[in-house]
Amino acid sequence: MTQNHVSGMEASAVSVLKRAVELDHSSRFQESLVCYQEGIQLLMDVLKAVKDDPKKVHYREKIKGYMDRAEQMKCHVNQLKEDGKYHEQIKISEDATGYSYGMLFKPYISSALSEVWVEDPYIRHIHQLYNFLRFCEMLLKAACKVKTIHLLTSQDEADSGQQTAALAEVKQSLQAQGVSLDLQYSSTIHDREIRFDNGWIIKIGRGLDYFKKPKGRFSVGYCDYDLRQCHETTVDIFHTKHTKTLGDLM
Repeated sequence: MTQNHVSGMEASAVSVLKRAVELDHSSRFQESLVCYQEGIQLLMDVLKAVKDDPKKVHYREKIKGYMDRAEQMKCHVNQLKEDGKYHEQIKISEDATGYSYGMLFKPYISSALSEVWVEDPYIRHIHQLYNFLRFCEMLLKAACKVKTIHLLTSQDEADSGQQTAALAEVKQSLQAQGVSLDLQYSSTIHDREIRFDNGWIIKIGRGLDYFKKPKGRFSVGYCDYDLRQCHETTVDIFHTKHTKTLGDLM
């Protein structure tokens, strides 16, 4: 491994761990844990590559310090979850970027995740339907084995045919991937909420529809949602040992 490669890994580790510390200080513990884990792994890769003994000692001390903090945080998070007191808030500012579904939901997805409930009244218009499809694609690519997605939304009174046809196509497409889509409509739904059967609850003020319309079809952010500007919104994350069932959603 070349020195440039090692330096590149070290720079990546520093960047990820810096982000972990920032999230830690902001009490965004679950996100911080993910960054600590990724940063520690990068530092361990650097440790394996360096030959200089003093540098090895330096990296071992750094790794131990970050591992100790990550373990303390993990115990704290687990205790909050056990007590039913876990609450984390993320504020997405106007025109912010870096909040694709993959980035936002990644800290709360685990290998144990197999069932998802989406409660969102605005999965009706074309861009909202695409948002839901993109969310489903994110779950298919994630490190989990989702088997069932429940969607509770409202019906588009102006053009229910388009909505019905689009969601039927999504359902058929998911079925081909081994995932079942359970679709229900409600005329009184208002709240927006996403629940995972591993206990995480994510409430986004604007639901899945927090992305701004791109400036053009060939503008940066049109395809990559990490580069897409956002509307201002708040994301509240909770954890419960009791997962809502489909019957509770109705």
